[in-house]
Amino acid sequence: MSDKVLVAYGTKYGATAEIAGRIGEVLEKAGFTVDVLSAERVADISSYDAVVLGSAVYAGSWRKEAAKLLTAQESVLAERPVWLFSSGPTGVGDPVELLNGWRLPDALRPVAERIKARDIAVFHGVIDMQKLSLPERLLIKGIKAPAGDFRDWPAITAWAENIARALQSA
Repeated sequence: MSDKVLVAYGTKYGATAEIAGRIGEVLEKAGFTVDVLSAERVADISSYDAVVLGSAVYAGSWRKEAAKLLTAQESVLAERPVWLFSSGPTGVGDPVELLNGWRLPDALRPVAERIKARDIAVFHGVIDMQKLSLPERLLIKGIKAPAGDFRDWPAITAWAENIARALQSA
């Protein structure tokens, strides 16, 4: 069983950090030692037995700090179990269907394939109009993205529980 797990994330307004926090809580409850850290705070992942890495998605892209961690640590990630997640679409329905099958930015897909990511999940996100800049508010209104908190906590919890089971059986 892998015992020390890193849950790293890229976030702009904190919603993805909260998702990472929930994943960390579930893994800790399952008996793992877990560090939940912003991707920009992670310099080296070699001391971890497994990694969960996620990012908020803006205009089809991951946050720079999360994308950088994935690409810069590719060789180390390839040596351990890795799960990836994206947080972003708002509204009702399956987030992957809402994104027409999109799970990961095109530029990161080859890395995910080379490291043999165990799973790539997409979770609903949050749009809090009060936190957005004027250009961001105009963009959201222009594309008619629903505002609000659409995170599906039971789905996030279930995904983390699946990770825990996979690590326990390893």
